[in-house]
Amino acid sequence: MIAYELISKNIAPLHKNDTGEQALIMMSIYHVRHLPVVENEQFLGLISEDEIMAQNLDDTIETYELSNKQFYAKDRDHLFDIIGKIAKHKLTVIPVIDDEGFFLGIINQEDLISHYANSFSFTEPGSILVLETKRINYSLAEISRIIESEKGSILTSFLTTNRDSDQVTITLKIAKQNINAIIASLERFSYVIKNTFVEEEFVDTLKERYDSLMSFLNV
Repeated sequence: MIAYELISKNIAPLHKNDTGEQALIMMSIYHVRHLPVVENEQFLGLISEDEIMAQNLDDTIETYELSNKQFYAKDRDHLFDIIGKIAKHKLTVIPVIDDEGFFLGIINQEDLISHYANSFSFTEPGSILVLETKRINYSLAEISRIIESEKGSILTSFLTTNRDSDQVTITLKIAKQNINAIIASLERFSYVIKNTFVEEEFVDTLKERYDSLMSFLNV
């Protein structure tokens, strides 16, 4: 999934002759804290609610200093790159531009995270398995072989690392609900099982983590 395919049809950009008050009203309507400023189809920059509140609300946006000109996604950027930019800069929207700097549309944070949550086999029946091993020993091919030997298969995998530790955490979505045999086999190969979830438990946990992520991105 690329940026161009994720553009929201429900959010419009700001223009230079909009006032700060008008910008805040639009942000309130869209439930966002950032909006791009566009003029003659050219992306001029991204403005935040905090920046507007620091100005005279009767002034037009063309009088503001648009400092966030580098916060955008290119139309061919991958979903993971976009999520990374939104998380890094704590954005509620990210504008999409082409190679010539022409504005193509806006990706809304909530739509993006919802799309992410509904993708990557999260909705497929199965189980979630969280395991840990030393970084030097990590091999997804080996883990997959062990799981397949117990009549399971990996639908999705996520790797979490910590620069201060030699351990890595692997989160797996497995296309099997009874994974006791898989757990036993992984433990025989010295993998540490950190947590497991059956399908119903995972739905609740995913919702909690989604809410936590949304809260983090809205800090």
